[in-house]
Amino acid sequence: MSTCIFCKIIDGSIPAEIGYEDDHLIGIADLHPIAPVHKLLIPKKHIATLNDLQTEDLPLIGQMGLVASQWAKTLGLAEAGYRLVQNCNEAAGQTVFHIHLHLLGGRSFQWPPG
Repeated sequence: MSTCIFCKIIDGSIPAEIGYEDDHLIGIADLHPIAPVHKLLIPKKHIATLNDLQTEDLPLIGQMGLVASQWAKTLGLAEAGYRLVQNCNEAAGQTVFHIHLHLLGGRSFQWPPG
């Protein structure tokens, strides 16, 4: 996807503060953080929304959850707590149409979220 900002970060044509990377995922700092710690975990495979997931994507989604929990530990968030968020489509707040997981921490959060 030549117009997708996350695809451009993944291919190296746009710089980002990379905090995690493996063969399937990249983790970056959010440019507009809403918490003291706000990271994005992004699959290298372009999938526009959660509605576009296929059965073959199940291992990737599981890996996202596992990596997010490990990254939270590395960032010192695990004991106090952290929030993982995935938005699907505009009404839910999705602004980049390439699935990604927000890892938020470093402050208390309210419920419901908004």
